[in-house]
Amino acid sequence: MNRAQIVQALWDSGHYKTREGAARAVADVLAAIQGGVAVHGKVALPGFGTFQAKDRAARTGRNPRTGAPVSIAAKRVVRFRPGSAFKAAVE
Repeated sequence: MNRAQIVQALWDSGHYKTREGAARAVADVLAAIQGGVAVHGKVALPGFGTFQAKDRAARTGRNPRTGAPVSIAAKRVVRFRPGSAFKAAVE
């Protein structure tokens, strides 16, 4: 399911009068999650899951074609851990 399909599902639910309103709602929720992780490092949505920023250390990898060592820089990544209700819905 992609963003357009999520917007369509929200619009079909009847909670939004226009498709643009549903699209704005999806955009606002995603922006709030991104901003929350960027500023606070963690966004927890009980029952759904937790988005958390983690620091990855620099490391040495290998070029799969040549086998030569390649240095991989340190970076910050986002990790998602599903909540118990999400896990139960998927199982």
